[in-house]
Amino acid sequence: MMITINRLKKNDPPQLAELDKRCFAIPWSEKAFEDEVNNKLAHYFIARDGGKIVGYAGFWEVCGEGDITNIAVDAEYRRQHIGSMLIKALIKEAADMNTELLTLEVRRSNIAAQGLYKKYGFKEIGIRKGYYSDNREDALIMARYNADCKKQ
Repeated sequence: MMITINRLKKNDPPQLAELDKRCFAIPWSEKAFEDEVNNKLAHYFIARDGGKIVGYAGFWEVCGEGDITNIAVDAEYRRQHIGSMLIKALIKEAADMNTELLTLEVRRSNIAAQGLYKKYGFKEIGIRKGYYSDNREDALIMARYNADCKKQ
């Protein structure tokens, strides 16, 4: 296994949509990923094992803040530090862009993801009640101040 991390490419949306179906109760459509390819606010990184997409992560940068949209790793590739590789890529990109704050929502029940985010400096700052439409589960809002930001 040789995992590489690169930017989102035009031909990635079909594989990303299939990965999303395996990872999330409310997956994004192929069209949603196609829209992200052309979205000037979006910054996505793809984890590949050879030609196979095994994970991805992305954020939207608006007014100096980054909102992480999704972080996903295929079940058979979990616990191999791919999530960490993707988060590090997001943090570096945010720092390079002078994005001082990264935020995300995570299911209250997703303890594994919360642990990963905490490892990289994210802290719980609030709750979105009934955020997830599939089961009305609450989302924890987590945020990370980017101390690596290259100040002007």
